[in-house]
Amino acid sequence: MEPEKGYFYRSDHFEFAKKGVPALNPESGTDVIGKPEGYGQQKRDEYTAKDYHKVSDQVRPEWDLSGIIEDLQLLFQVGYRVANTARLPEWKPGTEFKTVREEMLKNAGQR
Repeated sequence: MEPEKGYFYRSDHFEFAKKGVPALNPESGTDVIGKPEGYGQQKRDEYTAKDYHKVSDQVRPEWDLSGIIEDLQLLFQVGYRVANTARLPEWKPGTEFKTVREEMLKNAGQR
């Protein structure tokens, strides 16, 4: 979502990606159960414009965070599967970090 804003390149996991370590960039949706279409995107846009990376950027008691449970369950399953498979995570073909990863793995095999 919104790749033109460069969120991945400003994320905490970007430092791993630069070294070739595959990184999951989870994105929450904007559909809100019980609210009209566009409500979630409107709230996201308001937050980004008024609070994102500003002094006012903090969790508020009136926020409905119930969807986070589903997000965390999914992310746990992804992490669990990655941790319990013999195959290492890979970058998608054409991804700018794929060659860094391949070089890192090649050099690790020479030790």
